[in-house]
Amino acid sequence: MSDEHLQATISQKAALFGPDGDLLLLSRAATAGWELPGGRIGTTEDVVPGLRREVREETGLDVAVEEPVYTDAWSTEDGEGRYAVVYRCSTDDCAVSPSDEHDDWRWVAPDVAVEDVLSTPRLRTAVERAAERRAVVR
Repeated sequence: MSDEHLQATISQKAALFGPDGDLLLLSRAATAGWELPGGRIGTTEDVVPGLRREVREETGLDVAVEEPVYTDAWSTEDGEGRYAVVYRCSTDDCAVSPSDEHDDWRWVAPDVAVEDVLSTPRLRTAVERAAERRAVVR
């Protein structure tokens, strides 16, 4: 264990399930991959309202934020610290209005997202945990 504290950008993501149990994925042309909605929280912003704000900005959807299902810390290739928390979220609406940040979106079955769509182990694990409603151990 290091005595050095992690200096990191904190982001929150939503494993967002719609009324039929499908998962919402967003595509960003710059990254050429699919991701979960969400983003960085402000320094004075509360966690749950911050995640709701990010999801609303990116999708136009209002969501219920449930339990955190995944956390991870890592460093980028440039040595920048990252810390992410993924929450299980739900919505009764499936009419997505994506922001300019994203060029595509789709609702998919969680198992399809894990097996065929998501490219990073972090996202696959987060979605598996969210689908199983396995909260982060506190």
